[in-house]
Amino acid sequence: MDPLTHALSGALLTRATAPHLLHPKASSLPLHLRVTAGFTAAAFPDIDLVLRLIDTLTYLNWHQGPTHSLIMLPLWSLLLSHLFSQLTHKHYSWKVFYFPVCLGIAIHIAGDLITSYGLMLFAPLSAQRFSLPLVFVIDPWFSLIIIMGLVLSAKFPHLKSIAICALIGLACYVGFLWHLHTRAYDIGISHAKLLNTVAQTNIDVLPQPLSPFNWKIIIQHRDTYHTAYVNLRPYHNTAVPKTDTWLIPEMAAAYQPSADIKWQRWEKFGKNQDETGRVQLAWSQPEFEQFRQFSVLPRLDRIEQSKNSTCFWFFDLRFQFPELPPSFRYGICQAGNHSNNQSHWHIQRKQGIFLID
Repeated sequence: MDPLTHALSGALLTRATAPHLLHPKASSLPLHLRVTAGFTAAAFPDIDLVLRLIDTLTYLNWHQGPTHSLIMLPLWSLLLSHLFSQLTHKHYSWKVFYFPVCLGIAIHIAGDLITSYGLMLFAPLSAQRFSLPLVFVIDPWFSLIIIMGLVLSAKFPHLKSIAICALIGLACYVGFLWHLHTRAYDIGISHAKLLNTVAQTNIDVLPQPLSPFNWKIIIQHRDTYHTAYVNLRPYHNTAVPKTDTWLIPEMAAAYQPSADIKWQRWEKFGKNQDETGRVQLAWSQPEFEQFRQFSVLPRLDRIEQSKNSTCFWFFDLRFQFPELPPSFRYGICQAGNHSNNQSHWHIQRKQGIFLID
């Protein structure tokens, strides 16, 4: 989820849980400090962005790691509470900051849990990632509910119920997305049955940009993927005027109604069986370990051969969207004559269209 939405969600939650302004507790924080603490704490877990200073793959493998851990949450909250205590003019006790900070970090974790990337919820005890992909990383409707709750709360500061209603509205919206996710998953199950691969199949359903009704279905059977873009809005029309060359309408047109889904088949190591052995050899190289660790649904993009090297480019299907080049594309390249399996291998990165690439 985008950092601003994270921070605003922390502000909304701490506003909803604040003591009533007409009957505040003697030991409580002023409302503006409580909301500021929640806002800042909810932005804090994405501090792992500094890992980009090392390299992109290190960042990709550790993003949403220890800073997003439930086990580490009490420690991060303690550190931030002491910091806020020192920064405030009246030096409030760290104890009055602790609960709002916990809430801010917790709602950040909850927000990322319902996106596709996956969190190390139990780091440092486990590096296993957990995800319930319901919300695309940038969802204007999700953000709008939060913003409206905060705006109305600021306009009517004595009505704590406004923030509470906004949180309930947010939960209802997530419930609606869960319903859409279930429908898309059922479509995947039905197609897997047609392929006679249900018993040995993994089905991933991922939220997509532009609309909460847009979903990507990925059926994985061994080293084969079947993918489809679907729009679950009733009476969805995908027609695009021929004179329309704008990117967003073209992207939107790729998401088909459930009755008109166009399934595509992809091979993890490419369609050319004569090249499969070389591709698998490249994929297994120790120099490519970090990308293998990051990639959940890897697929060969292409093979580039030149006089001096051969590069095998891969990407993760989670980060491929219609009409756009895939994000996070990495190549494992062999210098010199590719027939010599002992020659030097090295990894390369291809810059995508987004800054994060």
